[in-house]
Amino acid sequence: MAEVRQVLAGAAGTLGDRLEAELLLVHVLGKPRSWLIAHADDELDAAHTAAFDALVKRRADGEPVAYITGRRGFWSLDLEVTPATLIPRPETELLVQLALDRLPATGLTRVADLGTGSGAIALAIARESAATQVTATDASAEALAVAQRNAHAQRIANVSFVQGDWLSPLHGQAFDVIVSNPPYIEADDPHLERGDLRFEPASALASGKDGLDDIRRIVADARAHLKPGGWLLMEHGWNQGAAVRVLLEQGGYHDVFTAQDLEQRDRVSGGRRPHR
Repeated sequence: MAEVRQVLAGAAGTLGDRLEAELLLVHVLGKPRSWLIAHADDELDAAHTAAFDALVKRRADGEPVAYITGRRGFWSLDLEVTPATLIPRPETELLVQLALDRLPATGLTRVADLGTGSGAIALAIARESAATQVTATDASAEALAVAQRNAHAQRIANVSFVQGDWLSPLHGQAFDVIVSNPPYIEADDPHLERGDLRFEPASALASGKDGLDDIRRIVADARAHLKPGGWLLMEHGWNQGAAVRVLLEQGGYHDVFTAQDLEQRDRVSGGRRPHR
């Protein structure tokens, strides 16, 4: 039997990532990461070592850690993820913050999250604003089931889920803020065949020749579902800010802007429906 520190060192060398090795080991052991520090000299039994080695091989073959463990942290949430959902990413937290910043200061507010996937964005907003009722849509019944389980596990009640493509299931409803992290990768982008993206649902990643097909549809349809002065906010690729701003301006939105993520890359663009 080998000590925890030795097993981790070997896996970190294989994966080139110490954090990933730790996440896989604590998943096998059912322990928090803090346990690894206090028990670095403990010996792992054969069963745990074999299980860990199997997970390290899966990761070395390219499978995302989030799908191996079935978990991913986002905002203040620990979420279930499956291959039916996109893996939540840290840069998407900017979209959550921008939405929270634009919620009306008083009264009951309404937010729609289009293409919710695991429910990450919808649940983060609902968690932070108890006075907000969030409605989350997704065309995938499998993804909605994951999102609903996450809402139940996190005990977040001010969110509801409805199946349908983008705004189609929200007929007659109006919102203070509409958010979306839609597919925005070009259909022929070679990155789709590399790394973690190979394992994620293609329908949640790619959107036409220039990656903007779904964004065009959302921009065109969202105004009818926004209250006067309401905001549409969308995540997009680092090189798409200018194009998305043009779409918003041509769609009649006011106060159009693009916000950059922590790496100073264009990440979220938005605009608001005129008050009149």
